[in-house]
Amino acid sequence: MKKNDWFNHIVLSFFLLIPTAVMADVVVSNTLENFIANYSYETRNDMKIDSKSLIQKIKEGKAQLIDIRFKEEYATWHVNPSISIPLNELPARLNEIDRSKIIVTACPHKDRATIAMVYLRSHGINAKYLTDGLTGMVENLRGDNAKAFVEASLNK
Repeated sequence: MKKNDWFNHIVLSFFLLIPTAVMADVVVSNTLENFIANYSYETRNDMKIDSKSLIQKIKEGKAQLIDIRFKEEYATWHVNPSISIPLNELPARLNEIDRSKIIVTACPHKDRATIAMVYLRSHGINAKYLTDGLTGMVENLRGDNAKAFVEASLNK
């Protein structure tokens, strides 16, 4: 074996021994770095959605609402149709996300939703955060709006 062949063999063996999770972290880190490096005014606008727009997207079957609050908060009150994936469980539950839709992360205001949106985007998922939070969503789903929303949602 030539000296260069031996070195290449050692290098290749090393990379084969690196756990997949470590390599995945490197890819995600690079994706996050790319997201931040390419952040623009367009990105700033694209990562947001308000509750009125979200309601329309849900009626059209084009969005999935993910409530990223703790389980206890979700059990106390939540907005349908949403799925509960607490922020601290998000990495382990990515398989529950419908990647064919716009993913909208939400909490009462927007702090945790923003973190979740960045995390999802770093995994190549088309995600937005709800700018007026779940409290804004609830405000827009009163009376006749609630009835129309439920009826439209049931037809999807």
